[in-house]
Amino acid sequence: MTLGYLGPEGSYSGLAARTFAAEAELKAYASFPLVVSALVAGECDYIVLPVENSLNGGVYQNLDLLQATDGVVAFKECALKLFHRLATLEGAKIEDIKRVYSHEQSLGQCRKFLTENLSRAELIATPSTAASLKMLKKKTDACIVGAHVNKEGVKLWDEDIADEDCNVTHFLLVKRGRIKEGTHSQKVFFSATCLHEAGGLFGLLEPIKDGGFNMTRINSRPIKDKFGEYRFFIEVEGDFAGEKLQAVLNNIKKVANSFKILGVY
Repeated sequence: MTLGYLGPEGSYSGLAARTFAAEAELKAYASFPLVVSALVAGECDYIVLPVENSLNGGVYQNLDLLQATDGVVAFKECALKLFHRLATLEGAKIEDIKRVYSHEQSLGQCRKFLTENLSRAELIATPSTAASLKMLKKKTDACIVGAHVNKEGVKLWDEDIADEDCNVTHFLLVKRGRIKEGTHSQKVFFSATCLHEAGGLFGLLEPIKDGGFNMTRINSRPIKDKFGEYRFFIEVEGDFAGEKLQAVLNNIKKVANSFKILGVY
């Protein structure tokens, strides 16, 4: 089994990949679009995508990729607690740091620490946290990586620098194919658009409430060619194979302009 993820080795996506399948052959890619393309092309059996962080909210690039890519679906989930560390070359002093590298999500999750301690440093986004390690070339450079990273000549500072102690990212394991009827689940993840009118969103959510199901996540995303209109990404607890949840999903389809199952897990 081959599993694609956002690399290089040492990234949070790689850590999530090991959580999903410890014995899998891992394949690292330089961007999330490349990860998804590798799955579609058959280079990988499965891929790992982060879709939401407890501090930063939705990972919208990946929600867009799931929406835009036909014939792929999420079938497992995991929640990974992240521990961010400031990494520098041995002997570096924090007051001398001029540049801080990391993935944009990690930079955002450590905004308070960066503002209070490195307000004059330039923040530079990299494709992943692990990729930022390659940018440590001078003692005036720093990066933000996971506490699991270990590299000779690099010092990880002792404290977790995330804005909050509870910093959790929700990852999905994605495969080619479609969900079969009768598939049992604990959660269902779907996208939907509604009429651009008063009560449009309520029309999508009312069947969930009336059916007695708990909505565990909702994210909104602008529809690119329809200014002022949004697509909603919704996760609901329930058994996809159950008649009651199927009735709820069918009622949502009736009032939605568009509807797509993104995951059943």
